[in-house]
Amino acid sequence: MADKQKYAKNIAPEKLELLIAIVNAPKVRYYSNLIQSSEANMQLVVQASGTSEKAIMNYLGLNQDTRQAIFSVVREDKIKDLLELLDEKFSTVKDGGGIAVTIPLASVIGALTYGFLSNDKRTIQQ
Repeated sequence: MADKQKYAKNIAPEKLELLIAIVNAPKVRYYSNLIQSSEANMQLVVQASGTSEKAIMNYLGLNQDTRQAIFSVVREDKIKDLLELLDEKFSTVKDGGGIAVTIPLASVIGALTYGFLSNDKRTIQQ
């Protein structure tokens, strides 16, 4: 137990952010895999709907009738590259439009929980 506590104190944590991406439903698996490639260990996909005008939705590239939201926890050091990649894919993938935003997470309780969410392999018990 002492080794586990000693180890937990040696982790220099990266801040975590919640990435919310709203995409056309047929492309949700593609974007989910793309986000996961940036070491996002936790993702939640839900049906999305809203009250935005059709013109705004078309402007954002969300021209399908069905949309889904992907909620992912991503390390702060991965966010910039991931958002740039998503921006590129939103404009180049056929019917692959979408929008993505991030929200900083203020705190995460527990070294193992943090290790899982941040994909920090050092916290995996052997």
